[in-house]
Amino acid sequence: MINRHLRKAVLASVAITAGLLMTACQSGTGADASGRSGTDAAAVAEKVSDAENAKDSSGSGSSGTANAANSARSRGVSGSFRNGRVSYLAPGKYIVSAPGKGDQQFWVADDTEVHGAGTICGDAGSRVDAPCTLDQLEAAAKRGAVGADVEMRNGVATLVTERRAAAPQGSGTGSRETAVDGIDKGRGVSGTWFGNVSLLAPGKFTVSDMKGVEQQFFVAEDTDIRGYDDICGDAGTAGRDGTKCTEEQLETAARKGFGAEVVLSNGIATSIRDDH
Repeated sequence: MINRHLRKAVLASVAITAGLLMTACQSGTGADASGRSGTDAAAVAEKVSDAENAKDSSGSGSSGTANAANSARSRGVSGSFRNGRVSYLAPGKYIVSAPGKGDQQFWVADDTEVHGAGTICGDAGSRVDAPCTLDQLEAAAKRGAVGADVEMRNGVATLVTERRAAAPQGSGTGSRETAVDGIDKGRGVSGTWFGNVSLLAPGKFTVSDMKGVEQQFFVAEDTDIRGYDDICGDAGTAGRDGTKCTEEQLETAARKGFGAEVVLSNGIATSIRDDH
């Protein structure tokens, strides 16, 4: 008799438990109402998110540009593209044509710095480059190629600097190449200066004599730049002719200033030698 009552109690307990489990499944607890587990649902959500991100990357507007720029960071090229011509390709996308490096496409991002000198933005007569917006860069590049230097990291520009176009005897507009063309036609000055060299803009410098009189000048690809320890090299090992330096090393040194002998021909330095 006792065993029979015990069996009935056990069967009743099992029936109640089964009923509770069925109610839980129907209300969406445990596995969801469609039969997928919580893990499966999370996987589906992740796939949807990935698809939406892919759509944004291929779309237009700021969201697509930002995602494309982030994608370019993982596979693009890095380096300095000087004396270049920047042209517009698509929203957020440009191409720079630089001597010796050919054409290189690049993106801009929200943190890309843009400096103007009269064409992108700012005043061509000012000695200080103006900070420009990405919209101003796009508008200028749509009007025509802009002379500029581009610093690039992983396919995304970190800095775009317009080439200033001011001849030593006055101010002008356009790219650095335009200014150099004008100087070659006789508007620049010639002579030898001894004084402190400072950087005005990429490719453009000033040398101040003992009386504080400043002379602006450009450098060219064939400018002979020699260092004895200020621009580059070492005073103990440079020798009589010094160490041949690059334009990048010259610009780095000129940001702090250094004494040098500068020989100019039509406003372009033919040679620069730091004091030794």
